[in-house]
Amino acid sequence: MEIEIRPMAEMDLEASAGLEAMCFSTPWSLQAFRESLDKPDIYLFHVAYMENELVAQAGLIMSFDEADVVNVAVKPEYRKQGIAYDLLTELMQTGNARGIKDYTLEVRAGNRAAAALYEKLGFKTEGIRKNFYREPVEDALIMWKRS
Repeated sequence: MEIEIRPMAEMDLEASAGLEAMCFSTPWSLQAFRESLDKPDIYLFHVAYMENELVAQAGLIMSFDEADVVNVAVKPEYRKQGIAYDLLTELMQTGNARGIKDYTLEVRAGNRAAAALYEKLGFKTEGIRKNFYREPVEDALIMWKRS
């Protein structure tokens, strides 16, 4: 199956909010995604589709030449197929074109699969945020990909 990766658009909002709710205990709302589209100088989201089905999404919050990677979500049945890697690679290429040099993110300390993906993309763990996550409470690894 072929994957289509592109910037998030208005027509993706409901499916994106649904995917977010499926994947996270404290998801972004439909309204939060809608507001992000209204601020393209701050937010950049990409979506991944397979056969007209939203299967993944990821976003950046940009500040000067840095960006925080947020909302990396992949439908459970599509995980471990390289979709998140391709999606994040394209998202960061778009970020690079907008002048982003360094990327950071937080990931649950116990989410070894996600941490391994980020390491494959060139991120390195540089710290820990104690009790960063809720529902359940868990530390976050702070990872950076620096130019």
